[in-house]
Amino acid sequence: MNSAPLKLPEMRWLRPSRLTLGLDRHQRLDVAAHTRAHPPLPRTDRAGLLALAEAVGLSGRGGAGFPFARKARAALATADRTGTAPVIVVNGAEGEPASAKDKMLLARVPHLVLDGASLAAAAFGASEIVIGVASGSPGETSVPAALAERALPCPARTVSLPERFVSGESGALIRGINGLPVTPAPLKARAADGAAGGVRRRPTLLSNVETWAQLALAARLGPEAYASVGTAAEPGTTLLTVNRPGTDALVVEVPIGTRLGPVLDACGLRPGAGVLVGGYHGAWLRPSDAIDAPLSRAGLSALGGTLGAGAIVALPDDTCPLGETARVAAWLAAESTGQCGPCKRGLPAAAEALAMLAAGAAEPAVLEDARCALGAAQAGGACSHPDGVARFLLTALDVFSEDVDAHLSSPGCGRPVHGVLPLPPSKGARLEVDWSRCAGHGLCAVLAPDLIRLGPHGYPASATVPVAPWQEHGALRAVNQCPALAVRLRRRA
Repeated sequence: MNSAPLKLPEMRWLRPSRLTLGLDRHQRLDVAAHTRAHPPLPRTDRAGLLALAEAVGLSGRGGAGFPFARKARAALATADRTGTAPVIVVNGAEGEPASAKDKMLLARVPHLVLDGASLAAAAFGASEIVIGVASGSPGETSVPAALAERALPCPARTVSLPERFVSGESGALIRGINGLPVTPAPLKARAADGAAGGVRRRPTLLSNVETWAQLALAARLGPEAYASVGTAAEPGTTLLTVNRPGTDALVVEVPIGTRLGPVLDACGLRPGAGVLVGGYHGAWLRPSDAIDAPLSRAGLSALGGTLGAGAIVALPDDTCPLGETARVAAWLAAESTGQCGPCKRGLPAAAEALAMLAAGAAEPAVLEDARCALGAAQAGGACSHPDGVARFLLTALDVFSEDVDAHLSSPGCGRPVHGVLPLPPSKGARLEVDWSRCAGHGLCAVLAPDLIRLGPHGYPASATVPVAPWQEHGALRAVNQCPALAVRLRRRA
């Protein structure tokens, strides 16, 4: 597979190269190239692996940053109590449009990821390894090929999941592995508890792709060498996806604690109007804060940010920040599963308010309503989706406050929306308003309140609204009962 072209971001690294070792010479490291790049994987027992993870402070690299050792101990406690072998799950269902690091790892260095998973499987006596990948991603071919090239301590399989934002949520991933709809569980349950929320009712240790690769590096290097870069509290390196307007993103490996300014410089970028850190569940930073922001969880948290999945977008000065934010807000609202109040009511209402604000059609009261809805969404959802979206939108309103004022007092800031924040191609359904027919009856907003919000003059605030699958019933009611036949539902493949 070394010669097979892979549509993946360009790689860069600020020394040292660890996760990216060998990628300056190979497009993909098969088992032979992997063996030449990395020394043999040392064997370790259960206590030794837990001690290693604690010594290097290994935490999840998918967004939440939960300590790996604590998660492993919880799964092992259930396994000991029930006499059931645990399951190892590699979460590669990367549905974040601004992030490509996990796809890169699975496609180009799959054996490094499998090393970490097999190390844990052997030490913890696992019954199975399951690797979740996004449907249509390079990992669908790269991972099975890697599994065929090597021996593992237990059976392993790959499961393809829909490339949706919520597919990478741990409960949604496990439901997908179990053959259920890939949606967050209606009731929160820990994968470590087994019967409540694990794979085939077994205690499950689930971690992100990069986390497993980092575990393999730590085992080879040992705690002291592993901690030779990074910070005292967060040793090692991390992967970032740096998005660049008008061209492909870069996946960059940097020591944890590196300042954001030099990373942007290395990628040919400037902070512009503001910098998004952590992707669409992350937070916006002002340009003055972004330059010296340390790329660590603690460092970004002190600035009101979050490292999250490591996705970074620097917003140029020539695009409308609120228009960019409104595009993503509408997409994030449609990506929810509508299982709880914040996703069913709060996020669509906030997205509609942002659309009105971007269009210069919002009153201050509308903006305050959106802030209240987002505040209520934080920590109130069935999963972390509402909380992450609220952080993304509330920090945008704060960082771009001057633009908010301009859009409230005039038709807008005068800048176009260039679509700098990456989104996947439009799919699914959209509700469209035909302005030549609309008479402002307002019935559509009564029948589909999750989708349509009326502007100050009684007309729908947006001409097109994304429709999530759980919203289609309300959308059809609005279409069928519109007195002026002004509302249409368009479906896209």
